[in-house]
Amino acid sequence: MLDKLESAKNKYLRLEEQLSDPEVIADQQRFRKLNKEYSDLREVVQAYNRYVQNKDQLAEVRQMVRTEHDPEMKALAQAELDELQREQPELEQQLKLLLLPKDEADSRNVIMEIRAGTGGDEAALFASDLLRMYQRFAERKGWKCELMEFNEAGVPGACKEAVMSVIGHDVYGTMKFESGVHRVQRVPETETQGRIHTSAASVAVLPEAEDVDIDIRKDDLQMDTFRSGGKGGQNVNKVETAVRITHTPSGLIVACQEERSQLQNRERAMKMLRAKLYDLQLAEKNRERADLRKSMVASGDRSAKIRTYNFPQSRVTDHRIGFTSHALPQILAGDLDELAEALKLHEQAARLQEQE
Repeated sequence: MLDKLESAKNKYLRLEEQLSDPEVIADQQRFRKLNKEYSDLREVVQAYNRYVQNKDQLAEVRQMVRTEHDPEMKALAQAELDELQREQPELEQQLKLLLLPKDEADSRNVIMEIRAGTGGDEAALFASDLLRMYQRFAERKGWKCELMEFNEAGVPGACKEAVMSVIGHDVYGTMKFESGVHRVQRVPETETQGRIHTSAASVAVLPEAEDVDIDIRKDDLQMDTFRSGGKGGQNVNKVETAVRITHTPSGLIVACQEERSQLQNRERAMKMLRAKLYDLQLAEKNRERADLRKSMVASGDRSAKIRTYNFPQSRVTDHRIGFTSHALPQILAGDLDELAEALKLHEQAARLQEQE
């Protein structure tokens, strides 16, 4: 580990010199590339410097404890030694986490798909709750949300299915654990006898792909246009602005009708298609590593029930990590930070265990 850290520090110092070179500054493409590498290494190098400083101080204070004759000074040195010894394992653990290989997709923006599952109208209302929860969480994080598709169910405001783009820093790295089946237990407004109903909605979080990630041949695409439905402007139900694209080799179908022009809907549909194809690539890579990575969180198995929202007990339980919170209203209002952090830590612990 120390060899890796020393190598990272040397690279960091070399990059620091390069970034002050006028020739590098003049070449903006190269400057941005080097600056990103420099930024990525900063946290590792700073943590390593703290570790080395702590280790040097430990050696000095141990010497003081051994050689100091004044009882009062010796006691002070011993107290400092105890504190430094407590910090050392924490610093080592932090360095191990920082050295873990990063998921190549963590820094990506995402496409989120939310669909009502079993439970009829109540499931569609719950899907709407989840959509609002993620939109509010994104606002708290300073991310940008764009609704790409929204199909209303029979009940006003209920969501049969919705597709949303989320743009910001480390979005996929935070949101990827939301993929799966979410279950709700509550008394529907239409329930006259006060019985608790159980409904479900599914969430899929796809890392957004760039043009360079996915090579899509025009011959493999079938594009159909149709008239938009639902609320909208003058074009709705009059002009065929909605777009449906079928990717023949994979059988994937995407559609978009939120925009006013056919061109805009086509661009958004292609964005959704690239994300789905990129997700298939990542899923294949994950299957290849399945024997090595056994973390329930990291598997992203969307067929599994991952979380329950119990309204009578104001309880949210994530079944993968045993996380329980009785702050259901706050969570549905977008306060997902504690849960998101717990899921990240669980994945990190599993990855550390794999490397041992």
